[in-house]
Amino acid sequence: MKYGFHPEAELEILEAAARYEAEVPGLGLEFGDEVERVIELLLDGPELGAQVDGDIRHFVLRRFPFSVIYVLVGALVYVLAVAHSSREPGYWASRFGGRRSGDR
Repeated sequence: MKYGFHPEAELEILEAAARYEAEVPGLGLEFGDEVERVIELLLDGPELGAQVDGDIRHFVLRRFPFSVIYVLVGALVYVLAVAHSSREPGYWASRFGGRRSGDR
């Protein structure tokens, strides 16, 4: 399996990591490591996440109030958002069906 991020999902990760790092040195790196851990889990078991809407799934991070919102596109785990739990549900819905960038 491969993975890719919607550009706004990548931005969400960078912004959250920067906020955590500004609060506590090293916490931003830990946030990034946790996102990476979840991505690795999803590559091994892409159906681990709970269904949100149709083919869209989410997986809650362990230490941080965020969920990885993703969809399976063939052999690709495509991350639509890394959403804070306080954000409006479904704000990321328009991201599905768009052009994929950053496929890995």
